[in-house]
Amino acid sequence: MKQWMATSPHETIDILEAELHQIGIHDQEKQHRAILFDCDLETAYRAHYQLRTASRLQRIISKFEVNDLNELETNLKSIHWPDWLRHHKGFIIRPVLSDDDAVALGEESVINSFVSSIQNAPFEKHPPKYTPDADNPITLVPFVRNNICVLSVDTAGKALHKRGWRVNGHPAVLKETLAATILMMAGYDGSETLLDPMCGSGTVAIEAAYIALNKAPLIHRSKDDFALEHLANFDRQLWRKIGDQLRAKKKQDLDHPIYASDINEKFVEVARKGALRARVEKYMNFETNSFLDLDPPTEAGLLITNLPYGERIGKDYLNSLYSSVGNILKEKYSNWRIALLVPVKAPIHLLDFKPTKEYRLSNGALPVKLLIKD
Repeated sequence: MKQWMATSPHETIDILEAELHQIGIHDQEKQHRAILFDCDLETAYRAHYQLRTASRLQRIISKFEVNDLNELETNLKSIHWPDWLRHHKGFIIRPVLSDDDAVALGEESVINSFVSSIQNAPFEKHPPKYTPDADNPITLVPFVRNNICVLSVDTAGKALHKRGWRVNGHPAVLKETLAATILMMAGYDGSETLLDPMCGSGTVAIEAAYIALNKAPLIHRSKDDFALEHLANFDRQLWRKIGDQLRAKKKQDLDHPIYASDINEKFVEVARKGALRARVEKYMNFETNSFLDLDPPTEAGLLITNLPYGERIGKDYLNSLYSSVGNILKEKYSNWRIALLVPVKAPIHLLDFKPTKEYRLSNGALPVKLLIKD
């Protein structure tokens, strides 16, 4: 049985697989929207700090057969809950019942079986409380399919796109995990100039700085912010050691500059504040300017941006903008690599842009394309 599971949108699962390989995790089993893997505790802890594209991480507790509620309750008796949960931290149960037989068990009945098992377990003081309305409780996830239950505990806590530096002030932010994904799909590693000429809240540029500096994306989460820090088997000393090692591996400067600009001065200020909270602001070049008036900062590099979607600016302006962007790319950026994140329903044809690579992704519920021209 695999010990750990990392999740991501299925269309980006190959990027997650490559990330796991990079940190030394080779024993992997790819599934839909998830990768199961084995590794030692040190490597697993490192994954929590380092993975840029994972949505969540989970520790597998048990795997057993379940044909009915009686069998579920019998198997739960074999789990020694004090090895996993602490009495002071509340928990919730989030069953994933993924076929008809699983649904027939009943979500409420499954939850009640787990709650009863935990509250009757031999804790030294008292069992942890079932707290479905609490902030950031320990989350147990029984995934039931084909009469098999794979039980895991969410060790991330907050979703992993929440790096801890986000600043409010932009109406349509890009998830940090998606920004990292498109950078990695575009082959960005810090070895070339990067420009985001429509940076919005600055997510792409900030994630690029983290990549270029070899900086762990979750390194600035607060103490006790990860759920794994509240588990009974948590090794605080090892966790601190890994954090210190990763901080020491951060580069002191960029090999090539990062530029971020936007026509909206307020958005540029939001991006600057985000970069400051992410502790990368001093490495970056911000500017308030229209892409149409912007000159390339260097002879070549990677231009990467999330083009406007049209909800706030109107269809006529969107058509005009896409046409103008296409002209600017041909006139000023013919020596540059280009990566554009665009909605599937946007007037992409007006860009007159012929990508060498194209990926289908999702920005929240919105289907988008990543168009790359090397």
